[in-house]
Amino acid sequence: MPSPAPVRAIALLLCLAVPAAAAAQSLFAPVARVGDAVVTGYELDQRVRFNRALGAGGDLEAQSLEQLVEDRLRLEAAERAGIAPTEEEIAEGLAEFAARADLDTEGFLAAIAGEGVEPGTFRAFVLAGLAYRQVVQERFGPEVDVSDADVERERGRVEPTGRLEVTVAEIILPANTPEREAEALRVAAELRRIDTFAEFEAAARQVSFAATRDQGGRLDPLPIDRLPPPVREELLALPIGGVSGPIPLPDAVVVFQFRGVTEVPGQPEPTRAIDYAAFYIPGGRSPEALAEAAAIDAAVDECDDLYGVAQGLPPQRLERGVRPVAEIPADVATQLALLDENEVSVALTRAGGRSLVFLMLCGRDPLPAEDGSILATPDEAGAEPASAPGAEQLRSRIRNRRLQTYADAYLDELRAELGVEILAR
Repeated sequence: MPSPAPVRAIALLLCLAVPAAAAAQSLFAPVARVGDAVVTGYELDQRVRFNRALGAGGDLEAQSLEQLVEDRLRLEAAERAGIAPTEEEIAEGLAEFAARADLDTEGFLAAIAGEGVEPGTFRAFVLAGLAYRQVVQERFGPEVDVSDADVERERGRVEPTGRLEVTVAEIILPANTPEREAEALRVAAELRRIDTFAEFEAAARQVSFAATRDQGGRLDPLPIDRLPPPVREELLALPIGGVSGPIPLPDAVVVFQFRGVTEVPGQPEPTRAIDYAAFYIPGGRSPEALAEAAAIDAAVDECDDLYGVAQGLPPQRLERGVRPVAEIPADVATQLALLDENEVSVALTRAGGRSLVFLMLCGRDPLPAEDGSILATPDEAGAEPASAPGAEQLRSRIRNRRLQTYADAYLDELRAELGVEILAR
């Protein structure tokens, strides 16, 4: 008969094994069904880690689950078409994606391993996208015909003979806590359903915390080259009245409604660098902080006056510098686009909403510094500006845009046919 000590030890091991087995079972339990296929909790956990490693923000679990559902749909489409990428094609896909981070495949795998991402997760992500690209090319490629007239219209869009001005309205939603960010993304998704100016203006008055809320979010027309490139490209892809996807800012989320674009006679003058100042006021959007901002606005006429305001304060309270447009944070660049020289915006916050940004535009497209340092884009240093896109490049751009439309529609069709069920975790 075993002695009491070994018996107690065996019992303890069995007790420890039960919750461990239950946890493992829970980890690999389905969290979604897509037709006959499932997405497991392990896959969801891995995709969340992968997206975090890529620097994604927002509700990572919701985003990752939706991506995995779409991957199941993509793989179903590939199976129906009899498409299976070869190992060589997959290896090229892995290397191509890693190269976007200036890494080779092994270096990229080592980097994401720091977030606990397994190599198989990266492979599965690339495989689904690669397989579906092949499906789309095979299924819809022959249907996409780009005429010379299409190319010329595209050329007129990307090479205006005058300056383009865009008219938009904005809604800014607070997102300075995880809970507010999740709510902002939910509201932004609802706003995308709007397709009339009146509805958007009513929503702006109700939910926006921008200074433009009382005017329905409407902004004066502004030169489109002042907007950050990602915002500019998304707006130009929208129909009149269309609403952009949520654009994340440090403490907020913004959506724009596209209201039109006009061409102003004269040669376009792209802004290459911006001189601006940011003075940080403790208190966020509190009445006290906004009152202090109003007092500063009344006291200063130009950016240099802010040095007097900041005298005796910690140096980090005032930032002043010249940056190429491409290097300016998107939210700052968007606000600067709305300003004329020496005008001010107090629409932004930092530090989780605890610091109000007194943002002032000092000037656009300044000259290089006298010491020879170049504080702008390469073409300001005397390099030749980039050549305009050729006909074949424009044709490829149009073709890819149209194929993307087919690809999105086919995924929606598969989703309706197979059915998607999200399960409780």
